[in-house]
Parts: sequence; C-alpha cells; structure tokens
Amino acid sequence: MNGPTVSPAEPDAWRILRARARALARPAQHTDAGTSTLELLEFRLARESYAVETRHVREVYPLRSLTPLPCTPPFMPGIVNVRGRIAAVIDIKKFFDLPDQGLTDLHRVILVRCGDLELGLLADTIEGVRVVAQDSLASSLSTFSGVRADYLKGVTAQRLVVLDLDRIMADPKIVVDEEVEG
Repeated sequence: MNGPTVSPAEPDAWRILRARARALARPAQHTDAGTSTLELLEFRLARESYAVETRHVREVYPLRSLTPLPCTPPFMPGIVNVRGRIAAVIDIKKFFDLPDQGLTDLHRVILVRCGDLELGLLADTIEGVRVVAQDSLASSLSTFSGVRADYLKGVTAQRLVVLDLDRIMADPKIVVDEEVEG
C-alpha cells in the first residue's frame, strides 16, 4: 500500500492530506511583473525574527562542534569544519548587543557567502523561507538604533528584520587580521 495508513473512522484525513499535497505541489506564485521580490531565510535571534537573502545562503546545518579562537572579538565565538572547509562563525546577537542565552544543541549555523568571503552566522532556530516584495520593506523601526540600524535592508509589516548581508560582510570589523608577537 502506498501512502499513510488511515482508519475508516478518519475519512477526512485523506482529504486533508491530499489538499496539503496539492498546495505544496503548486508552483510558487509570483507577484506583478513590475514588483521585485526577495527570497529570504528567516531565523530567530533572542526572540526576534531576522532574515537574510537566500542568494547568499550556501547551507544550514546544526551546530555540532565549535572551536574557539584566541584573539578574536566577542562576537566571533570560533570556527567550524564543514566537510573539510573551515568557516569562521559570527554570533549576530553579540554583534548587535542582543541578550544571549548561551549555546544549545538547537542552534544552527547559516553558511553564507558574499564575494570571496564565506562565514557562518549563528542562529537560535530556523523558521523557514519566505518571499516578500522589496517595496514592502520599511526602512527601519524607531526601536532599532546603533549597529542594528546600520545593517538593515528593511523591516516587514510582520516585524521581520531583513539584514543587509552585503553591508555586514563588507564591514572591516568582522575581518580578524591580528598577528601575535611570539
């Protein structure tokens, strides 16, 4: 038998499962031809929703082993090995001065790339992928100031903070180039 087993007492279960399958199989709906959209990976940081454009995202994986590095800023907790490639990990919460609850096995690393720079962003949880119209983004919220406001692409009506990853990755503060005298 193909498909899930449903008892005769649950005839609506098949109907619900088929409706869900049809909805998931439908092609993505596009907005008007004149409206540009952004495909975003949504994640949580300190009970707030953030997103980055998926064009920068290489992969998302569970945080398994993080190797601390000496002489790095507090927002860089360490490096990870991703199938033989070493990537620095940035904790956006510390970079943005958000409350930190410590690391758990629920944390995810979002491996992103801009130009020649590749690094991991630490996320509390991954919420999913969504598409938003670029013109629907508000420039900022009055509650965002300082560092967070500098790296904002915009905010949706649902208070999803869209980060400008190009600007973050171009910031000289995230490049650690320190030599220790021996």
